[in-house]
Amino acid sequence: MMNNHRSFVCGIKGKKLSDEERKFLIKYKPWGIILFSRNIKSIKQTQILTNSIKKIFKNPNYPILIDEEGGRVTRLNRFIDNSIFTAKYFGDLYKVNKSKFKIYFSIYVKQISYLLRTLGININSVPVLDIKRDKSHNIIGDRSYSSNKKIVSEIGDICIKKFHNNRIATIIKHIPGHGLAKSDSHKKLPIIRNKVDYLLNNDFKTFKNKNSLLAMTGHLLFTNIDSINTATHSKKIIKLIRNKIGFKNLIITDDLSMKALRFPLKENVKKSFLAGCNLALHCNGNLKEMLIVAKNSPKIDKFIIKKTSQLSHIIS
Repeated sequence: MMNNHRSFVCGIKGKKLSDEERKFLIKYKPWGIILFSRNIKSIKQTQILTNSIKKIFKNPNYPILIDEEGGRVTRLNRFIDNSIFTAKYFGDLYKVNKSKFKIYFSIYVKQISYLLRTLGININSVPVLDIKRDKSHNIIGDRSYSSNKKIVSEIGDICIKKFHNNRIATIIKHIPGHGLAKSDSHKKLPIIRNKVDYLLNNDFKTFKNKNSLLAMTGHLLFTNIDSINTATHSKKIIKLIRNKIGFKNLIITDDLSMKALRFPLKENVKKSFLAGCNLALHCNGNLKEMLIVAKNSPKIDKFIIKKTSQLSHIIS
């Protein structure tokens, strides 16, 4: 069904498809679309938008993504206020009272999934599996479940399973681990100097054995693994994600227009695929930039087609 599609995911500018965007989608066929608050005004309007996208590709299971972490990363605040439901909120509850956590978290995921499905969205970019550090940049902060790697990993498993049970696919992030970052990768490249053994036992460990269909890279420089290339652009890191962390599904880049990446957009796209990422992500809905991403993204290969068919099993 998706044979001619290209290996990228992009945003759109507004609350409905413009004629230019429609032509762009028909011509370049991205693997998926990601929605932000700017695209969401009402339930009806969002349904019309997601239906219009699915209609272009004649595919009711066409991938439509969103970042709905709860807390400060929410795109649904027009309908619901889940600002108290940060990952930290659930991590703290888990530590104090596991049975209460199970009830609260189940209800939370069920409600969010119901709303996403109602809106025509089928992939949520959770869980955040980064380990919280007090001395690190607040970009992760309360988006992390805990500073305890075991808790992060356990809630991660529960989160993926519960979303799958509610027919929403997940994206674990930010692989191989963003928790040690001392800067915000939206603005500049975080440099992490910790030893490989430490990383494998801590930050990278929370991503092991995760049953998620997708994993999103972090734009991070791990000097002891690859002192030149950001994780998203590093063959060594992608190989480590595949072999040491053991993630065997689709790897999607974090947003390629973030400032942590030092090359022009075209290079950023090409380098991601050369490193071994499967899908390129571009978020801001700028059509000029989207054209650069589209033209430099290859057609999806057999691996992506196979994994995408697994998506249909989760969401339908």
